[in-house]
Amino acid sequence: MDAIKRYFGFEEAGTNLRTEVLAGFTTFLTMAYIIFVNPAILGDAGMPKDAVFVATCLVSALASIIMGLYANYPIALAPGMGLNAYFAYAVVKGMGFTWEAALGAVFISGCLFFVVTLLRVREAIINGIPHSIRVAITAGIGLFLAIISLKTSGVIVASPATLVELGNLHDPHTLLAIVGFFAIVTLDVLKVRGAILIGIVGVTILSFFFGGNEFHGIFSAPPSIAPTFAHLDVKAALSTGILNVVLVFFLVELFDATGTLMGVANRAGLLVHGKMHRLNRALLADSTAILAGSVLGTSSTTAYIESASGVQAGGRTGVTALTVAVLFLASLFVAPLAGVVPAYATAPALLYVSCLMLRELAELPWDDATEVVPAALTALAMPFTYSIANGVAFGFISYAGLKLFTGRARQVRLIVWIIAAVFLFRYFYLGSA
Repeated sequence: MDAIKRYFGFEEAGTNLRTEVLAGFTTFLTMAYIIFVNPAILGDAGMPKDAVFVATCLVSALASIIMGLYANYPIALAPGMGLNAYFAYAVVKGMGFTWEAALGAVFISGCLFFVVTLLRVREAIINGIPHSIRVAITAGIGLFLAIISLKTSGVIVASPATLVELGNLHDPHTLLAIVGFFAIVTLDVLKVRGAILIGIVGVTILSFFFGGNEFHGIFSAPPSIAPTFAHLDVKAALSTGILNVVLVFFLVELFDATGTLMGVANRAGLLVHGKMHRLNRALLADSTAILAGSVLGTSSTTAYIESASGVQAGGRTGVTALTVAVLFLASLFVAPLAGVVPAYATAPALLYVSCLMLRELAELPWDDATEVVPAALTALAMPFTYSIANGVAFGFISYAGLKLFTGRARQVRLIVWIIAAVFLFRYFYLGSA
């Protein structure tokens, strides 16, 4: 036990094993939906759902193990939402490529990702992010979590006239989510350890009585991964038509994961003078995961913003990520039990975390519009375009543009100009895909 404490730095982080494990359970419960949602989405692209289920669990566990053991950060990874939808509905169903070719594109983008990580290009990008944009990324992720949680709980619903509107507050699922939210906030304010986890478990129990939830057993044997394992088609991915897809995968992976790492690390107090120690190790964890995922049979893997819930529960070290990894592996055999936790039970936790993440905006220099406006665009674009990468892009482009137009171009680092130019190229040449 002493060796574990020293390796993960419990004393320096002000944490202990119990807190880290509870934080891991909390993070897992808020992101466990991916083991069911990812097979459903990729299944629409013609991929065998059972094999994708196994691939999702395995790559999530592998990536989280690397993040926990090698980088020692409380950040979990799994196949990214948005990236899997782009894979299935844009690349395969929209452009007509086979899912094997799409996996090949993911593999190539992962290779590029790995190379820029080894060359420390990503580290230079992260360290070059202006302070105001860095603050806005954290707040933007908070807003992103908010819209996800409000939608999942049914508090807001789609509207053809106004895009969103108030949902049915008489719906039992929505009422349970509201009860869970106030329970979590109350318990956390009263300093009850594991408040978020208690809230999630509590709503899950109530869902059997008031939400129509059903128990389907505990154990089941995992299906075979053979139908997707090593079925990627790199040769087809190198064709002219899909090279644009590779670039889109690469850019979104780069800035989605980067934004999440910065936002969650900032929330955990793991940034020192705006920088992450062991940053390159964290970056290698997610770049390795993309390569592994493409071989196993799933779309791009990325750092999960739901890790913020585990951070709020006290997670500060890699033990949190390792706990998530163990639970993903266990899910291979206890899929029915993992599926018992409804989405509206985890939504309150995400909403509470999102509220807390908005306080980062207080650090902005509100008297300087060239700093505040790019920060505001960064934060607002994430939920309204449903993309962390788009938020980062809007922030960089507007930051460089406003500094240029106001005669302050010398305040902008070279890396910011380069990133802004890359994003402009992406939007004008590749569109918003």
